[in-house]
Amino acid sequence: MATIVIPFLEPIENLRDKILELEMDTRKGIDNSSELDKTRREHEETVNRIFSSLTRWQRCLLARHPDRPYSLAYIHDIFTDFTEFHGDRRFGDDPAIVAGFARFGGEPVAVVGHQKGRDTAEKVRRNFGMPRPEGYRKAQRIMKLAAQFKRPIISFIDTPGAYPGIDAEERGQAEAIADNLLVMAGLPVPIIVVVTGEGGSGGALGLGIGDRILMAEHAIYSVISPEGCAAILWKDPARTEEAAEALHLTSPDLQQLGVIDEVLPEPFGGAHMDPGGMASTISDAISRHLKQLKKVRPDVLVARRYKKFRAMGTSTDR
Repeated sequence: MATIVIPFLEPIENLRDKILELEMDTRKGIDNSSELDKTRREHEETVNRIFSSLTRWQRCLLARHPDRPYSLAYIHDIFTDFTEFHGDRRFGDDPAIVAGFARFGGEPVAVVGHQKGRDTAEKVRRNFGMPRPEGYRKAQRIMKLAAQFKRPIISFIDTPGAYPGIDAEERGQAEAIADNLLVMAGLPVPIIVVVTGEGGSGGALGLGIGDRILMAEHAIYSVISPEGCAAILWKDPARTEEAAEALHLTSPDLQQLGVIDEVLPEPFGGAHMDPGGMASTISDAISRHLKQLKKVRPDVLVARRYKKFRAMGTSTDR
């Protein structure tokens, strides 16, 4: 169970706890089948009621759920023979980004992704999923190797944003992200991007240039966090929910705007309720899109990718 309770999910978590207690009693030989069935129905009805009317801010909280599966969980569930690489060959290694080679359905691929931590020690080690420049340069090193050996690239996005600390700025944070955008735009191999949790600003986009952009149903993807938006625009943290509504950062919003290509449905109650089921959904989507992209010539692939991102957004004369 999560150590942090998200307020709007509390009724669901309480019923889930009650179901677990009743199931434990059943295993001890106590006959409570009637109460167990009733609680399960109540749980299902509560989940349906809450999830049928989620606000954009509630989706933000869901995308940050402490039990939500992170990139390494998906990598180990979806791929085989994963070999992680370390270091950017310039400064050092950044645990906030994982990168390496693996097999997908027997085919060799490159995998990169943001990685958060579970307990306090791992959160600190992985800097809460906020990469420094060496993380982006490590990912780029792996992606260039993938292009050299003609291997598709799968990228998992889940970060609140790139680390804004002075050490990251001194080592060229903006340049590292910008260079990744340039390099990824021109790689002559299929690139599939999956936004699994938070997609925060340039920190996400630094791994986000691809031929197909897929997004988990309750993930978010935005130029800035709602908290940051409220602080900059209104200098008022009380307007965070209002900022979330204005940002249109949910998967349905972004599909309608043409930023992403497909929304991946999450298991009943969210990805954290069935990580294996979510991994299976992502795996099926990757397989489907990869099959299509492998038929496209490398030069056409790059041209389409460039056109795809240049077409995003519209401007109007006032």
